[in-house]
Amino acid sequence: MAAIAARSSPLGAAGLVLAAALPAGALAVAPAVQEPRSGTGALRGRVEIRRDLGPVARRPAIADVGMPGPRDQPDRRRAVVYLETAPRGAFEDREGGRAILDQRNETFVPHVLAITAGTVVDFRNNDRTYHNVFSLSKAKRFDLGRYAAGQSKSVRFDRAGVVRVFCDIHSHMNAFILVFAHRFFAITGPEGEYRIDGIPPGTYTVAVWHPVLTGEAQAVRIPEGGDTELDFAIQ
Repeated sequence: MAAIAARSSPLGAAGLVLAAALPAGALAVAPAVQEPRSGTGALRGRVEIRRDLGPVARRPAIADVGMPGPRDQPDRRRAVVYLETAPRGAFEDREGGRAILDQRNETFVPHVLAITAGTVVDFRNNDRTYHNVFSLSKAKRFDLGRYAAGQSKSVRFDRAGVVRVFCDIHSHMNAFILVFAHRFFAITGPEGEYRIDGIPPGTYTVAVWHPVLTGEAQAVRIPEGGDTELDFAIQ
């Protein structure tokens, strides 16, 4: 089984396409909330970080002069846990909903956003300056142009893959949008915990994604009803 470090092999139409090796960041998620279904199981566990990620280096901006105060720092210890292949019937739920990728203190918040295909992402500017959000990624290319504080522009993401997001005005700003073709994924919490509900019984390959760290995918059997535990270690 290939390690997650490869990050370049398509995982099939039902999976997430990790299109390229990806640099640093943290992550958060905005999938549609779903109630567990009868006859399904849940997968839960922890992702252990086995490397000191250190602080995030940030280039000072002109707006910082005479304006001391806290700056947003990405939560770099979070990871995404997901099923490499979607179960049968996974495409019955295609409503992606909406998600927000905010811009404040010249930082994208969250630094990594995980969504289902079909989701519309609102790129809000809650900063004190203009921003110009764009991406050259194969999964979604766009350029929103310059827009001022208090404004918001939106993009719909229909294709599974990893979309790298930048600001044309502030070169230190970057983010990731992970677009899944199914809903069986979860973001780890502050202590590395995660939970994926509503998984039909069966055997699956489960993978973990982090912007800089890597870990091995694992096979797991999900029974009907109850929780199955699966932990990861990434470094």
